[in-house]
Amino acid sequence: MNVVILAADQSNARSILMYQSNLDKITKLSSHSALGVSGPNADLVNFSEYISKNLALYKLSNDGLQLSTHAQANYCRGELAAALRKGPYQVNCLLGGYDAATKGSLYWMDHLAALSKVSYGCQGYASSFCLSIMDRDWKEGLNQDEAVAIVDKCIKELKVRFLMSQPNFMIKVIDKDGVKTLKYGADPADN
Repeated sequence: MNVVILAADQSNARSILMYQSNLDKITKLSSHSALGVSGPNADLVNFSEYISKNLALYKLSNDGLQLSTHAQANYCRGELAAALRKGPYQVNCLLGGYDAATKGSLYWMDHLAALSKVSYGCQGYASSFCLSIMDRDWKEGLNQDEAVAIVDKCIKELKVRFLMSQPNFMIKVIDKDGVKTLKYGADPADN
């Protein structure tokens, strides 16, 4: 995989109330990795900030040594597992990154600390609609435009078939040049 695409809705909703529609649910962990998180807003913000700040502390404490994407995923899984026994985070995650040796990689994690390396994935109710699209259209060696086209198909399907209106989505790309925002529905700078 030469490129990793992470996408998330920008909604902060509870029950029938929409609190916010410009939330950035994809947190940059390092120059070449990001964590997409879904779940209750308090948990997703607390968990993603906790992970990103601890990875930054690790880098400062170890003379600039940055963990690989695989190591970051295992660290996240360990933190989810430890929290499971105290006060669990109700978050599901997709961690994507690009390393020079392994190229792009994607890891799927749930709130029970299950971890799996995947070629594509999604979390939550969206998986009922999107996994079939990804299963049909994904193939080895996709370029960025082809991968974004699959994500756009998923977003279109959610806008047509999903119960809750999710007007805005954010798409971030992780490749050899780092993490960058490709497109978004609402400017997250307005938070």
